[in-house]
Amino acid sequence: MFTPQTTAGTAVGVVNRIQAKLPEMPRAMAKIAAYLLEHPQAPIQLSIMELAEQTGTSAATVTRFCRLLGYPGYVPFRVAIAADAGRSDARESWKVDIGRAFGPDDAPEDVLSTLVNAHTRSLRETATLMDMALMNKIARRIVLSTHVDIYGIGGSAVMAKEMQSRLYRIGINAHHWSEVHAGLTSAAIQDSTCLAIGISNTGRTEETIAMLQQARRAGAMTVALSNNPGSPLAEAADLQIITAVHEQFLQPDDLSAKHVQLLVLDLLYLLVAQLNFTRTTTKLASSALAVSPHRRSNRTGPRTDRNDHLYAGTSEGKGRTHV
Repeated sequence: MFTPQTTAGTAVGVVNRIQAKLPEMPRAMAKIAAYLLEHPQAPIQLSIMELAEQTGTSAATVTRFCRLLGYPGYVPFRVAIAADAGRSDARESWKVDIGRAFGPDDAPEDVLSTLVNAHTRSLRETATLMDMALMNKIARRIVLSTHVDIYGIGGSAVMAKEMQSRLYRIGINAHHWSEVHAGLTSAAIQDSTCLAIGISNTGRTEETIAMLQQARRAGAMTVALSNNPGSPLAEAADLQIITAVHEQFLQPDDLSAKHVQLLVLDLLYLLVAQLNFTRTTTKLASSALAVSPHRRSNRTGPRTDRNDHLYAGTSEGKGRTHV
């Protein structure tokens, strides 16, 4: 049996992920989770077969368990645990790994520090998990598509609208939908030349799932952007982009979710812009020129007194310059 080492730090980040995913785990995976919550450093010493034996499961189940937590396999999972356990100060580790909620008595400086740590960790882990070949494939499909639909409800609707605005500005025929009837209508008229993206942090938003499923039935290539690789949204899509968001201070809308979603969408936008650089620069220049008359210029001259007109023609007005 595995004997925990009391001298090492705890694998707080991994434990946090396990606790977050535990409610949605099948029974076999829940057995692994229960064991690791009791022995968080066990994978450092146990092989995948040994962990499977200790938990009464199989190596395949352990691999699926790792993927549910956002790790490609057992080896990266062990590396993450080893990195967590290497932190000697448990309290600082807890703060860095975002294993606590905000408290009503926290100082503003502590709140800021916790937020920065949460966002930074989520961004870094999402970047580590990102499959660049997949991202490039999706970007190329966006460039070649005759129609791009982007679905999102609630907070994800903001991300969908932002992505649509960026793509549309560089010449991509993109549309965002946050109302299910309108979204289903658009999804139904897609075909094999189209692409549809569904955005949901949990991957369980019914309306987003329905719109993406409809687009897939119509023949479009479908992409799920979610924090949950085993979610219904991910299963409904041809391709999946998985983010890493595991803090839970303000459920159900995790604070870091928007940041990692925006990271993914920004990357897709830039890859699309690279693939059609000439059109991109032309479109951006044209749109900038169109709105330039509506932007106030930067004034470098002397500041004008808004009351100068009151002094016109008077002795007080001598020496004043009216612009």
